[in-house]
Amino acid sequence: MTTTDSSGSGDVSRSLELLWGTGERATRGPKPGLTLDRIVTAAVELADAEGLAAVSMRRLSTELGAGTMSLYRHVPGRAELVDLMLDRVQGETAQPSEPAASAPGWRKTVETAARGELALYQAHPWLLSVNQTRPVLGPGAVGGMETMLAGIKDMGLSDPELISVMIMVSGYVSGVARTQVHAVEARRTSGISDDEFWQAQEPVLTAVMTSGRYPLMAGLSAEAFGPDFDHFEFGLQRLLDGLEVLVQQRTRP
Repeated sequence: MTTTDSSGSGDVSRSLELLWGTGERATRGPKPGLTLDRIVTAAVELADAEGLAAVSMRRLSTELGAGTMSLYRHVPGRAELVDLMLDRVQGETAQPSEPAASAPGWRKTVETAARGELALYQAHPWLLSVNQTRPVLGPGAVGGMETMLAGIKDMGLSDPELISVMIMVSGYVSGVARTQVHAVEARRTSGISDDEFWQAQEPVLTAVMTSGRYPLMAGLSAEAFGPDFDHFEFGLQRLLDGLEVLVQQRTRP
């Protein structure tokens, strides 16, 4: 899955106006019933079903039963539309910030955010094909960051370190998600299941492992590469353990 789109590659000012509702609304021309919300919803649904490459203004006009120019009266182009799509799905995991007294604690907050972000990638695999290095921050993204900060501010870290915690967790999750999404894509495009794929290699690998050249690999148990081990949870807990050490150092009297 290659990166084909970049957040913020269009008219950033126009994207921000549309995200925050500060621009002028279209008052004439569009087909009755056609709204920016409908356009973004249709774009997300199309990307979920066929990938981001399938999303074009012409294709959306067909899906919505409207003229292409009607869409342009609501959104300047595809680049700005991608900004709106990103913020729409990012808002799916944003929750209202809880009062400090009822906050679940930083560790639970990070766990919840990590699992939520993984679920987001699984629901919208096209997110991985967007370069989000320079995101246009809308209500969905800012709301998610606000919720995260509310839950981790008691870690005793500096503001740059809190942001780094969010970047670190997001980087870990996107890495795992990319592997999972690529696995699904490989099965779909090849028509071969995982079991069939590894069975095809078994004769050669058996000979290699009994040659004595790779004793450590040959000595691994049958469960080493089994599907029952949750690598995501294992890695997430070790990441949290590392942060726990840092928090204890900062908060220790």
